[in-house]
This record gives sequence, structure tokens and C-alpha cells, in this order.
Amino acid sequence: MRLGLVIGEVGQGLRRNLSMVVSVVLVTFISLTFVGAAVLLQFQIAQMKGYWYDRSQVAVYLCTDLEPIRCANQAATQSEIDAVERELEGATLAPYIERVEFETREQAYQNVLEQFAGTSIAEFASPEILPEAFRIKLVDPDQVEIIVDQISGMPGVDEVKDDRAALQPILALINTLSLSAVGIAALMLVAAALLIATTIRLSAFSRRREISIMRLVGASNRFIETPFILEGVISALVGAALAGGTLVLLVRFFVGDYLIAEIPTISFVSTGDAFLVAPILLGIAAVLAALSASVAIRRYLKA
Repeated sequence: MRLGLVIGEVGQGLRRNLSMVVSVVLVTFISLTFVGAAVLLQFQIAQMKGYWYDRSQVAVYLCTDLEPIRCANQAATQSEIDAVERELEGATLAPYIERVEFETREQAYQNVLEQFAGTSIAEFASPEILPEAFRIKLVDPDQVEIIVDQISGMPGVDEVKDDRAALQPILALINTLSLSAVGIAALMLVAAALLIATTIRLSAFSRRREISIMRLVGASNRFIETPFILEGVISALVGAALAGGTLVLLVRFFVGDYLIAEIPTISFVSTGDAFLVAPILLGIAAVLAALSASVAIRRYLKA
């Protein structure tokens, strides 16, 4: 009976303040969409860094018989590969190097399949067209030029490349977008909290007679507060659900169908990542609404 009364009060409050409820839903939807976008952008940064930043900082690509300019269509011989390895392990360069890994063509192919899964690059790649390489992790990443100057031009070396430099502008742009989304989301969440509090206070004022009657019959403050808090939580959860669904659709159709086709060299976040973010948005919405509504109704009851 008590539960039925609470549910009835919640339904009545939502119907009486339908326009304000719609406003809460829209503001929560917009703010949490920005929150979710910021989280997905951080996932994107972590995904890109996870492959490139943590594996190597400098790549020494060896000649293949497919390179006509620097290698004259001559693949690096074993003696040339050994010479490069000796140079990397020698007294001149060893103090600057933390780790050296030799990547065969088959290993390079497996890395391409892992990094570019689902893209056209993975479909057309094969071990025969990929070069062997030394992947180097430095003690100090700022000392890349030492390796480049020492190894470039050695027989059998096609190119010495700073892997991190190529990704740095992209990561900086994504990080800027992520921080911008966080800033906008923070402002929108404040607006959502204030709007929820205002809605609850208006709802309480419109039902002041019912509240007075409940007090006369001995209802506790917690019992009186519960329907109002649930109103705010339900409204916010609807907005969060819309935000989560929007992010899933954006990743599925914009990222999955457009960006991957336009930029096949980058592995993007997936719908699985968007589905991971959705529960986070629901949790944020529930906590934000519960706190805002609780503070608003308690202040009203004390007035």
C-alpha cells in the first residue's frame, strides 16, 4: 500500500510538471552526451597510445625488394641486418636505448591485423609487402634524433622513423576535443542540477496541500521526500538513456560507416566501447538527480 502510494505520487508529479520534466530530460541528454563523447575520446587516445606509444618510439625499417628508390629493389641481406643490430647494441647507442625488438614480416602482419582490424588495410595487407624492422624504445624519448642520425643511411636501411611524432598532432587534437567536451559537459551538468532542483521545488509547491495532509497524519520526511527524488531520478535517467543511445548510434554509423572508410589507417573506438559508456551515464544521471532533488525538497520542507 505504501509503495503504491509512492508510485502514484511520482506519476502525479510527472504529469503535473510535464513541461519541466521534458526540460530536465533535454538538458540531461545534452550534458551527458558531451560527457560520453569525452569518455569515448579518451578511449580513442588510450587505444592509439596503447599500440604505438608503448611498443616503440623509433622504427628502423629495413629494405624490401619492393622499394625502388632508397633500396633499388634489393631486400636487406642478413649481414646488413646484423650490422644494424650491432650498431644498436654498440657502445655509442646502447646508453640511449631501453629495449630493441626485431619484428619479422609475419609479426608485422599480425600487428597490422590487430591494429587495423575491420579496415581495408587489414584486408589488403600481406607479409610479403611488409618490411622487417627494429623497434626501439628509448630511455629518453626526446633523444630520437641520435638514433635517426646514426642509423639512417646504413646499408639495408630503408627508413628510420619516429612513430610517436606522426601520431602526436592527432592525439593533441583529440585531447583538445575531449577537454572541450568535458568543459561543456560540466556547465551543462550544473544547469541540469539547477533545473532538477527547480522542478522539484515547483512540484512540491503545487502539492503543498497533500504535503500538509501527510504531515498531519504522521508521515515521515523521508516518505514525503521519496516521490520527489524519484521524479528527478526518472527524468534524468530518461535523458541519460537517450544520451547513451545517441552515442551508440554515432559510433555505429558515423565512426563505423564513415570515419573508418575515410581514414582506414586509424583504429577507432567501437560500438562495444559506446555500450560500456552508457551505464556510466546512467549512474551519473541517477546520482546527480538524486542529490539535486534531495537537497531541493529538504530545503523546501524546512522552509
